[in-house]
Amino acid sequence: MNIKLLFLALFFVFTLEANERIISLSPSVTEIIYALKKGDSLVATSEFSLYPPEAKELKLIGGYSNPNLEKIISLCPTLVIGQDFNQATLEKLERFGIKTLMVKLQQINDIKNSILKIAYELHVDSKPIVDEIQSAINSVAKGKESHKVMIVFGLYEDLSRGIYIAGGGIFYDDIIKLCGKTNAYASSDTNQPSLSYENVIALNPDQIIILHSNASNSGVNRQRALSAWHSLPTNASKNRRITVIDESYIHIPSNRVALIIKRICEEINR
Repeated sequence: MNIKLLFLALFFVFTLEANERIISLSPSVTEIIYALKKGDSLVATSEFSLYPPEAKELKLIGGYSNPNLEKIISLCPTLVIGQDFNQATLEKLERFGIKTLMVKLQQINDIKNSILKIAYELHVDSKPIVDEIQSAINSVAKGKESHKVMIVFGLYEDLSRGIYIAGGGIFYDDIIKLCGKTNAYASSDTNQPSLSYENVIALNPDQIIILHSNASNSGVNRQRALSAWHSLPTNASKNRRITVIDESYIHIPSNRVALIIKRICEEINR
């Protein structure tokens, strides 16, 4: 290849990269793309993509469970990245000749591997981010006391509705084990089972950690909700080991899982 053709080829590659138009189908993927310093290439994302702050300025393509196909196509993306639950949407987009990438963000290893996968596709270095997650894993302090932990999704005053908790095969279960504890829900059949309060009593967790989001449920009365939990006859209530974590990142399986590991293990071993 002569020097002129080489120059033209390089110019074409650089032009393509400069014109990247990426659409993210979930808040987790959005966070990872920004962490990889490719946020300038994002043209749209799903609802509830709130971090970093500039993500809130992106166009929205609907909820992460029901993205608007027509809107995605109208934005002429060069790449659409979604999670495994977006498979049907990604397959439809591929029929229109749109390049897609599907990632899985269930467990901690999935998150690390997906960051590597996205970074490879975007031609950027993922090492600092993956190293940060590994550092959080390596630095976890395991408490001497062994007990059963239940992680609950959402703080509600009425416990007669379904209570969603962290089961097996999910990164919260990984974190409980990293902290040297046992998940109160032993079955690995379901990663987010719905329990009745009678089921909770039967499992009798020694500690309950409730993951709350002010953004999605700001109207709950925390005192009344905690009173409802403390009224259940469990070891967690008896030992006053029912707490709420409401950091904004706590529900998002992204590069910020490093923060989630530190925060939950800090609470477990308090």
